[in-house]
Amino acid sequence: MNVWLAEVWRAWRASLRRPGFLLLASGVLALGIGANAVAFNLVDQILLKPLPVPQASRLLAVGRLEPRWPPQVSVRQYEALQHLEGVRSIGLQSFVTATLNIAGNGVPQQVAAAYIDHSLLPTMGIQPQFGRNFVAGEDGTQPAPVVLLSHAFWKLRYNGNPDAIGQSLKVEGMPHTIIGVLPETFDATTLNGGDILLPAKLTPDGSGDQLGYVAVARLADGATPAAVGAQVEARLKAVADRSATDRGMHVRYGAMDYQAAKNVQLGTVLVLFQACALLVLLIALVNVTNLLLLRALARHRDIAVRSAMGASSLRMAVPLLGESLLVGLSAAGFGVLLALLGVAILLGILPAEVTGGEMHLGMHTVVLTVLVSLIATLVSAMLGLWRARAISSFDDLREGGRSGGTRYQGRIYSALVIAQVTLAVALLCACGSFLRASWNNAHLRWGFDYTNVATLALSPVRADYPDVQSVTELSRRLVDRMRQVPGVLDVVAATSLPVNDYFSTFGMPAHAQGQMPTYVYYRAVGTDYFRLFGMRLLRGRLFTRDDSKGGEAVAIVSQTAARRMYGGHALGQQVLMDDAAHPGQPWTARIVGVVDDTFPQQGVGRIPSELYVPLAQMADALMTRYRTIGPMHYALRVQGDLASYGEALRAVVAEVAPEQPVAAMGSMREAVAEQLDGTQTGAWISGVFAALAMLLAGTGLYAVMSVAVAAREHELGVRAALGASPMRLATLMLSGGMARIAVGLTLGLILAGVFSRVLSTSFNQLGTDGAFGPWVAGGVCVLLLAFGLLACLVPAIRAGRIQPMRVLQGD
Repeated sequence: MNVWLAEVWRAWRASLRRPGFLLLASGVLALGIGANAVAFNLVDQILLKPLPVPQASRLLAVGRLEPRWPPQVSVRQYEALQHLEGVRSIGLQSFVTATLNIAGNGVPQQVAAAYIDHSLLPTMGIQPQFGRNFVAGEDGTQPAPVVLLSHAFWKLRYNGNPDAIGQSLKVEGMPHTIIGVLPETFDATTLNGGDILLPAKLTPDGSGDQLGYVAVARLADGATPAAVGAQVEARLKAVADRSATDRGMHVRYGAMDYQAAKNVQLGTVLVLFQACALLVLLIALVNVTNLLLLRALARHRDIAVRSAMGASSLRMAVPLLGESLLVGLSAAGFGVLLALLGVAILLGILPAEVTGGEMHLGMHTVVLTVLVSLIATLVSAMLGLWRARAISSFDDLREGGRSGGTRYQGRIYSALVIAQVTLAVALLCACGSFLRASWNNAHLRWGFDYTNVATLALSPVRADYPDVQSVTELSRRLVDRMRQVPGVLDVVAATSLPVNDYFSTFGMPAHAQGQMPTYVYYRAVGTDYFRLFGMRLLRGRLFTRDDSKGGEAVAIVSQTAARRMYGGHALGQQVLMDDAAHPGQPWTARIVGVVDDTFPQQGVGRIPSELYVPLAQMADALMTRYRTIGPMHYALRVQGDLASYGEALRAVVAEVAPEQPVAAMGSMREAVAEQLDGTQTGAWISGVFAALAMLLAGTGLYAVMSVAVAAREHELGVRAALGASPMRLATLMLSGGMARIAVGLTLGLILAGVFSRVLSTSFNQLGTDGAFGPWVAGGVCVLLLAFGLLACLVPAIRAGRIQPMRVLQGD
């Protein structure tokens, strides 16, 4: 044992005395495993870490299945899902949180509110930390005035005082009794958390056909998700056949794992993140293999001497294995440090709702990092030993001479070069796809003018402003007062602005007479909406002040809606909404105008259909539903710095409606940037990995060519002795290296196409289709050819300087 330890120590001491190789090899591997550790740690803590509830794997989300969205249900569908075979219990939670006004125990403010039924917490295995849960009957047609507080909100608003139980909290002007405080784990378990929880309004009519909830089911012992999913599909298809809005629509129903549903959108992004990290790791592994091959080649004379003196194979392998062990341990240490740095950076970049406000490097991630590092270096060392011993074989001497390489060994070098280039091309093409999308987004022509437009959002207190008429009157007074602020040129109120997200833009089914329903972006807007945003009128007229409540119902549609629903001839036609918010008969309006699409023709996916109605003509039932989703929005075209208007606008709201909190303030430029944020995220992710790939590929190409020159040193010396010029020798090595790079480019483009197709969902989630196109492909090829030329040039020049007399001295 002492002999083996002495051999290992001698190898370590030699490496530490001249640490150049150790730093290079361990640094290359550390970059790969460090990036991979960060990606895996993120995936592990967000996607793989079990939810903090009992038997979390037994929870399912059931309902209507849509790509990149959790399953959703309506109240009517939820009633149809009761008493499923194989389901122990089922509960309901709102798909998104509502912005509500509260007052009591502090200044009025707006909070995020989630709606649940009394079965959700027992189904998920959660008990309130203080107080009690909702009970049956409190979540009926007329929900009881009771409220549950989240742990964070309870700590912030009530300083963690248990006496908060039983106190009154005004929610939208109505007193609610606080009956319980939820544990900290609740926010990490639900889809969207929420500051407060209210009983869901379970009514089978009215808005009962509208999606907006997620049903959570707990499997009974012995039941399978597939069996439950089949029941869900059968029951909900029967409900759809009886529904006015869903009849005839081709939709899928079923069940999926609740944790997967909870993270379905983020998961697609993390899959791309992990895939890019794995490609970087593969490049790093190829590099380390090549560097250890080079190290073994330098030791081949030592190995030959030991073999001639009768040393066993294991004894000959110990020095290189000991050195590779040191490389592996060093790489693991550096990799863990890089991973810690990466986790700290991500914690500062990612929003708190993604990380939960904390993220740390898990112990099993550290263990996996060390194992990958050690296994990679030991396997590479074994390959290097095999290569070094092969140099002394009879076949090698016969084919390549004392320092030459056989044709079979030459194929190894070719494979290493091709592998590195292929992997690098795939990453660079992914990065190029996002850069192309970012470039296109920077030059998009939107259908509205978003410059110098400030925005303000607030949710009118429902007790004070219960219907459309009161909300319209509040908006009129706010708009009139805002126009008096110095620097404000124009103001308009609307239920949503041009590029708000889906929920604030209120998608709902609408159709032409006798046609199937299609989902449109519904916007109730003020008279000056189109003028303020500079939207082009293509046909007909815009709204006027005569389009008021009690007058003829009118509507304006976007160009895309006119084409899809009316074949381009929408003017004067009727638009219908068989929405349950209009009980008794479909809501019908005459189309009086067609405007340009707000979304650009390219760059943001499929252009949605848009439907505009006068704010004063919005139905009360529809306003009630809308207010559970988002606030009212006000847009102001101003002069000068937008940020300077914040204090003045808050003062206006306080003057017009003293008890009315302001939800948010911003600008339309920020809203547009947020709409395109996915491509920037994708460019950042793929760009970091592409830069690592270029660095590692350049290092690897240089090392591979150095190995090839060293392996063919005897052959090159013979060629020089026979009259080959230094230029010819350099050209020989350079052309061989560039030919392998060309093969790698070809295979890399094929791999990039497969990569973008397999991960198309991830690319779409980040705002691009993943297609790289001829410009991206050409740019990647030119970049890698130039990079490869530089990497091959130094070894090629070294080949041209080989002295034939020195090489042939030993013959």
